[in-house]
Amino acid sequence: MRVNWRQIQAARNSYAALTAACELDGFSLRLVDLPKADVTCYSLNSINEQFYCDEIAGADCITIVGGPHATACPAEVAAYADYVIVGEGEYTLPRLLEEIEHGGPGNISGVATRDHHKPAASCVRLDAYPAFSDKQGFVEISRGCPFACGYCQTPQIFGHCMRHRSIDTIAEFSNRYEHARFVSPNAFAYGSDGIHPRWEKIEALFKRLSHQIFFGTFPSEVRPEFICKESLSLVNRYCTNTKLHFGAQSGSDAVLERLHRGHTVDDVIHAVDLCTESGITPVVDFIVGFPFESDDEQLATVNLIKQVARSGKVHVHRFIPLPGTPLAVTTARSLLPETEKVCGSLALTGRLTGSWTDPGIRFFR
Repeated sequence: MRVNWRQIQAARNSYAALTAACELDGFSLRLVDLPKADVTCYSLNSINEQFYCDEIAGADCITIVGGPHATACPAEVAAYADYVIVGEGEYTLPRLLEEIEHGGPGNISGVATRDHHKPAASCVRLDAYPAFSDKQGFVEISRGCPFACGYCQTPQIFGHCMRHRSIDTIAEFSNRYEHARFVSPNAFAYGSDGIHPRWEKIEALFKRLSHQIFFGTFPSEVRPEFICKESLSLVNRYCTNTKLHFGAQSGSDAVLERLHRGHTVDDVIHAVDLCTESGITPVVDFIVGFPFESDDEQLATVNLIKQVARSGKVHVHRFIPLPGTPLAVTTARSLLPETEKVCGSLALTGRLTGSWTDPGIRFFR
C-alpha cells in the first residue's frame, strides 16, 4: 500500500516526526503536492484548513487528516475526510495504516470517522519514537503545558502535564547535525513540571550536545518568569543564539490574569532588562485585539511594545479565536489607530515583525 503525505510548509516538522514513527512499522510517507493513491495524509491547522478541505473532499483516494484543527474539530473534519487522527499521531497513525492495509474499518482509539470516534486511551512517550529519521526535523524535547492560556491550543492537544524526551535520546539526534534546534512550549521548563525550573537538568543536557546549540529561540521559546540570571548564564555559556524569544502577550495585568497567563507585566519588564544586561536580545511576542480588551488595556500593550522595542525586537499578532480553546467562540476586537500607527512605524525601522493586520499570515501554506 502506497502512503503519501501532502506537502504543507506549516506541517514540515510533523512530517519529520510522523515519518520516523511510521517507518518503525514499515510504512514510508511519500511527499506529494496533490492527493494520490492509495492513502494521502494531511496535517492541518485552523487557518490553512480552508485551503485544503475541498481538495480532501474530492480526493480519489483514502484521506487521513490530523493536526491541531482535526483534534479541535474532529466531527467537522470527518465530514469531508475518511479518517481523522484526534490528538497525537505517532502511535495512532501507524495503527490506522495497518487497519486500512488489512481491510479493517479503522475504528481504533484516537481515530474519528463520520459515524465513530473513540478517544485515545493514552498519551505518547516521546522516547518511544525517534525525533526524526532521514527527514530531518527539530528535536521535540517536551510536550504539554501546565498553564491554560485562553487563546492556546497546546494544553488542549497535549495536556497540562509536561512530558520530556530523555537527555540520551535528545543528544543522539541533536549530535547528528551541526546545529541543535528544539521544539518545546517552554524550553526553560525542560526536565521540570513546567512551573518550577530544573536548571541542573538543562545544564546536563547542554553538556551532552556536541555542536552549536540554539535554545530559547523559535520554535522553543520560553516564558518571561523563567528568565533569570541562572538561565541567562546557561545560554551565554553553552548556546550559540544571542536572542531569547518569549511571550508577553499583553501590557495589562488585568488582561494577563483573564488569559490565565501566570505571569505579570513586571515579569516581562524584568526579563527584558535581564536579557539586555546579559548581552542577549529579547524577542517578545504580543497579541493585540483580545475580545475583552478595553481601549486603555490595548494602549497599555502599545506602551509596553514601545518600551521593549527600545532594547529588543517585538513580534505582534492579531488575536485569532482558535477552535478548542476557551476563547474559541469570541471575536477579535478592532485595533485602535494608535496601535496600527506604532506597529507600522516600528516595522519600518526593523524593530517589529508579525501579522497584526492579517492574523492568518503566519499559518498559511
